[in-house]
Amino acid sequence: MALDIAAIRARTPALKSGTARFDAPGGTQTPQPVIDAIAEALTGPLANRGTVTEGERHADRIVTEARAALGDLLGVSPRGVVFGRSSTQLAYDLSRTLAKDWSTGDEVVVTRLDHDSNIRPWVQAAEAAGATVRWADFDPATGELEPGHIEAVLSARTRLVAVTAASNLIGTRPDLPAVARLTHGVGALLHVDAVHYASHAAVDLAALGADTLVCSPYKFLGPHLGVLAARPELLETLRPDKLLPSADTIPERFELGTLPYELLAGTRAAVDFLADLAPEAGGGRRQRLIAAFTALEEYEDALRGRIERGLAELGGITVYSRAARRTPTLLFTVGGLAPAEVYRRLAEHGVDAPAGSFYALEASRRLGLGDGGGVRVGLAPYTSEEDVDRLLAALAAITV
Repeated sequence: MALDIAAIRARTPALKSGTARFDAPGGTQTPQPVIDAIAEALTGPLANRGTVTEGERHADRIVTEARAALGDLLGVSPRGVVFGRSSTQLAYDLSRTLAKDWSTGDEVVVTRLDHDSNIRPWVQAAEAAGATVRWADFDPATGELEPGHIEAVLSARTRLVAVTAASNLIGTRPDLPAVARLTHGVGALLHVDAVHYASHAAVDLAALGADTLVCSPYKFLGPHLGVLAARPELLETLRPDKLLPSADTIPERFELGTLPYELLAGTRAAVDFLADLAPEAGGGRRQRLIAAFTALEEYEDALRGRIERGLAELGGITVYSRAARRTPTLLFTVGGLAPAEVYRRLAEHGVDAPAGSFYALEASRRLGLGDGGGVRVGLAPYTSEEDVDRLLAALAAITV
């Protein structure tokens, strides 16, 4: 199945500015149907969820539809879908809840490949509980985080392993099912950061072997929001801090305050937009999403290859995205130019490719790039071949 890139672009108003956008790993541009869904939620009657008034029913319907959509996207029961302000906030909330049962001698594993939002919440929760933090390294020469790197720091006292499904800095996709088998083999939980992964591949909580997982809709064409997915039976065992009169059922037990109904409506619309990329696939929304992501991976991998070949021809460019399995995300440096300067010069050519470590401080330092990082090029469903040509032409102009 071929994606209709022209149709996707035509429905994404921000692209009318003419900029070739490679900043998708930091947040994608918003399609018109998502914008419309947000506006419709705000212009309809709204109230706290209930069944008596029209506003209450409208709010309840928005929440129910959003949970169903995220359940289809992530391969989980809607009862396992928790909404929050951001994936970072949800990671902190989850870490504090789980840490109530940790004590001196327990161990928590984090990796140097991860975004700091999947490191610091666990490190700080472990420190508060008196638990020990153990670090899994990755190979900076290849960008690979192998299951063996995780296995080397596991023990009978490991309570949780936190690992990314895809590095937001260099795109590496670890073998999560293998990591899950090792993690569960010592009786620990596996928490997965799928924020970057969910933008490029179909997610299946059970297939990945994750016990809990977070993602962010604004990375896959939706509004700014965070989502936690988990097995409902696991959520039933957890007791987060909450207000006395707030719901004690799951998943509401984990959601603090009134939900942002308009953002939930936009999130549902984003999932539907993705599913509609494969209309001929047939079946339900989950089946269409799988077909759409299969086509998207094929398209983005082809564009990534085109960029990689172009970078190799330019010379003077060091690429740090080298793993065998990775997302269409490339981190590189240009000899003689600071990453921030490359970013600025590309912007002058109408190409948006930001520079930095993008909160993946540990990974950037391990790669020898310090806190300054490199230039990151990331693809989205609306990235065109013409965008790629403009990127390569701009790089050729500034590396002369």
